[in-house]
Amino acid sequence: MIFVNFKLYGQSFGEGAIRLAEICKRVGEKYKISIYPVVQALDAVRIMKEVGIPVVLQNCDEWWEGARTGWTSAEAAKELGIWGSLINHSEHKTKPGSIKKMLKHWPEGFKSIVCIHSWGQAERWAKNIKPDLVAYEPTYLIGSKDKSVSTEKPDMIKKLAEHYQPIPLLAGAGVHNTEDVRVAKTLGAKGILVASDVVKADNPEKELAELAGGFSV
Repeated sequence: MIFVNFKLYGQSFGEGAIRLAEICKRVGEKYKISIYPVVQALDAVRIMKEVGIPVVLQNCDEWWEGARTGWTSAEAAKELGIWGSLINHSEHKTKPGSIKKMLKHWPEGFKSIVCIHSWGQAERWAKNIKPDLVAYEPTYLIGSKDKSVSTEKPDMIKKLAEHYQPIPLLAGAGVHNTEDVRVAKTLGAKGILVASDVVKADNPEKELAELAGGFSV
């Protein structure tokens, strides 16, 4: 599995989001691997309709319905056919108590992907959480062009993959080549979470294809 976080880069929303989603679809079909665009709420339904692939929201909030102006509802997202959502990305942190509350009442069939950034978090508040997936992203490596979670934190990938078994672990932060993917997979990760390495690449399709190739090595 590859999750491509579009973030809010100028090239990743509106028409740019459609182009990137089409790349995700082509590369996924070519390499026979599930590739999910992780998008802002404004682009999600359009991508599903025009590109025809599942999408993931970059964030959902703890309120499902009611007088809650400006919040993003997981229940509403599920009703629209959206695949799932990140929770607690380092750029959109959520309080531990809110995360536990959300997971307790999370809509059935709507996938939850909780991001954690350290072993300390896993020990303190995320020890017994049961989302559909866990994404490990050391904050200081996010966006790095020469270091990755695979080169700097291989022991932690293995430790967290074992800790959360059978919940699938995604490895992210600085992942930018086939070897990074191969190492993460060997250590127990079931997928990767990437962003700028693909979204901001001169040739996003070529870059994504290289990462996808890591799953067949």
